Amino acid sequence: MLPMSRRRQKRSSERLRRVIARMPEPSRRAMLASARADEIIVGAYTTRDGGVCPMLGAHRRGGRCDLAAFAKAWDRYTGAKDGRPRPATDRERRTLEAMLTDSLALDAGPTDLGRAVAEVKADRRRRAGDAARRLGLGWLHDFDPPKEDPIDAVEGFEADVTSLR
Repeated sequence: MLPMSRRRQKRSSERLRRVIARMPEPSRRAMLASARADEIIVGAYTTRDGGVCPMLGAHRRGGRCDLAAFAKAWDRYTGAKDGRPRPATDRERRTLEAMLTDSLALDAGPTDLGRAVAEVKADRRRRAGDAARRLGLGWLHDFDPPKEDPIDAVEGFEADVTSLR
């Protein structure tokens, strides 16, 4: 069997990431708990020896969500063949855990680190403006950012043009 091309692999991992992002938060939390505790399989919902697909594991842990897109994206990402279930590799399991963790972290909002980065950037902008003013180039930093949304400005312009016709 030939390995999956890098482009196809990237597309399938991005598809899986997007599907995970669309899942409800309780389902993602339940799936993460299942991925860490259960034997995760590929290519089927369950096996006789106790392996479960990530969606069934989430369902058993209270993450009630019916999302067939996840099953398709998971099977495509793992390269599962119809009718041949197998245990997920360590890499596949770690990737699933990382995608779920990242998705939950993005929902949590800015962290202390995010606020610290924003403060450092604001301080750098202020210091750059001060330095420019000392060099006589302060006019470069004196412009205020636009007060209105560019989309609103375009819509207003279109309304003005149609009224002139």
